[in-house]
Amino acid sequence: MVKQSTPATELEVDGRTVRISNPDRVYFPEPGITKLDLARYYVSVGGGIVNALRERPCMMHRFPDGVTGERVHQKRLPRGAPDWVETVHVTFPRWNRTADELCVTEVAQVVWAVQMSCVEFHPWNSRRGHVEQPDEWRIDLDPGEDCDFATVRRVAGVVREVLAELGAVGWPKTTGSRGIHVYVRIPPTHGFGDVRRAALAFAREVERRTDEATTVWWRKDRDPRAVFVDFNQNARDHTIAAAYSVRATPDARVSAPLTWDEVDDCDPADFTVLTMPGRYAAVGDLHAGIDEAVFDLGTLLAWAERDEAEGRATPEDPGPGA
Repeated sequence: MVKQSTPATELEVDGRTVRISNPDRVYFPEPGITKLDLARYYVSVGGGIVNALRERPCMMHRFPDGVTGERVHQKRLPRGAPDWVETVHVTFPRWNRTADELCVTEVAQVVWAVQMSCVEFHPWNSRRGHVEQPDEWRIDLDPGEDCDFATVRRVAGVVREVLAELGAVGWPKTTGSRGIHVYVRIPPTHGFGDVRRAALAFAREVERRTDEATTVWWRKDRDPRAVFVDFNQNARDHTIAAAYSVRATPDARVSAPLTWDEVDDCDPADFTVLTMPGRYAAVGDLHAGIDEAVFDLGTLLAWAERDEAEGRATPEDPGPGA
């Protein structure tokens, strides 16, 4: 017997009509979250996800058969996009290729991407007006195999301490997995190389202050109980999940913005497709003020020059996925 497909439905999103085919297709089997549920989730946090993605080249992580199936890393915009879905043209010198990537400016574009089976949104840390000059410094606290989340939270506290001493405002969020991200807005006046050098200098200062953090480059050489302060997420063409992006975990976790006061007690499992709409309705976008808190990298670049003069070179970026 041939299974009948569910008729398509339409969502009205800020004056746009977005058609959702197979709305009852289950994307997350454990909680029973469907494609339509996913689309409605992104509508419910619309202002927040657009703020996180606005005008950034964005890699789409697509799951045509749900999160238990194959993951497709899509840089080029899928065919069939409406004329109101925007793109940005980017180059990949490492492979001598180019791509027109999704470039979100409104929530209907996010919902259209869900229609194209996108679950996760991974933007660049630069925008289309200055693709080669990042305006977002990303601090990625990546726990080792034997590192618990309490350790990640403690290292985040050290990050907060160093940022405060620098006069920088950090905007924390769960990764939606096992770690924590902290974002800092910077002026788009430096290339990826300098932002990465500055991020490494900061990471080394965190490492000096706690033996629970590491900047050891190769995974095989790291203490598996430590948190890797992954400065390489600031390299060109490296992307991480945006604030409010759903993650392909069995329980449909979300990369959730936090206040600093929440970091000490937060549990990533508390933030899911099912719980975040209510949280967002209650507290709004906790990253709403990020564009007004811009930090100059001058001090960190001076730290980088000091470290380099002492023989602590910056490791070469092996490329995404290395």
